[in-house]
Amino acid sequence: MSHVPHELAEEFPDAAQKIHELKQSNAHFAKLADEYHEVNREIHRIEAEVETTSDAYAEDLKKKRLALKDEVAGFLSA
Repeated sequence: MSHVPHELAEEFPDAAQKIHELKQSNAHFAKLADEYHEVNREIHRIEAEVETTSDAYAEDLKKKRLALKDEVAGFLSA
């Protein structure tokens, strides 16, 4: 598979260890990280033209990814 941009470890390179620890110790964070991963992969498939969809749906996915990223950032700054 080709390189997938926007992985959490790339978005927060200085917090890779904290992300790992939170995934292990916080069920809500783990669910949040999994959801981010799923949305991010779907966006990647759309951008790579592996899947087709409407522009509106793709934009909604990007907004959802951004909201999830903001929530992750809140955990990391706490």
